[in-house]
Amino acid sequence: MHGGALTGWLLMALCAVSGAYCLLRTRAGTPRERRTARSEALMGFGMAAMAVPAAVLSPPDWAWAVYAVLFGAAALRALRPALRGGHHLHHLVGSLAMVYMAVAMAPGATGSGGGGHAGHGADAGAGGIPLLTGALLVHYAFYVLGAAGRLLPGTVMLPATGAVRAPRDPGGFGGASDGLSGLTAACRLTMGIGMFTMLLAL
Repeated sequence: MHGGALTGWLLMALCAVSGAYCLLRTRAGTPRERRTARSEALMGFGMAAMAVPAAVLSPPDWAWAVYAVLFGAAALRALRPALRGGHHLHHLVGSLAMVYMAVAMAPGATGSGGGGHAGHGADAGAGGIPLLTGALLVHYAFYVLGAAGRLLPGTVMLPATGAVRAPRDPGGFGGASDGLSGLTAACRLTMGIGMFTMLLAL
């Protein structure tokens, strides 16, 4: 990552913790909630692996192909639920973004400067397609803002009138459609920020 090894370690730790929490969520809830938690755990651990500083662990060339195939399969699995929109669509975008980053950072990729890694440091070359990278950055910027807004108190006393505003609807872009807790919302916010940071490092 262009921010240096410290940024890479911090991102790796946050994504790994988020992935571990999502893994714990697979033990409870409805089948749909457990399926969502598994997808988010895969995303968290995948992002953590990509964020390891290359000075510590440089992945073999074939690792990028494994990432691409793994998250390509996750994208195909998320395709049908994504037709319902909401957070399912975000899962699809996230899986496709992981495929895109794996291809962009693979050795020999056009514009990658001979391959990259989220923890490569200042010598990492720019990779990917600027227009596509920019579109994904816009998506994650809005997602992070929406997810952060969902963490605000749901019921607010309006100072001018003393009226109570209704609680926020937990569904929708940047939120959740499954009655998620504040910790789950924070986990999703963390991964959204992590994805935004990794895309900036391309």
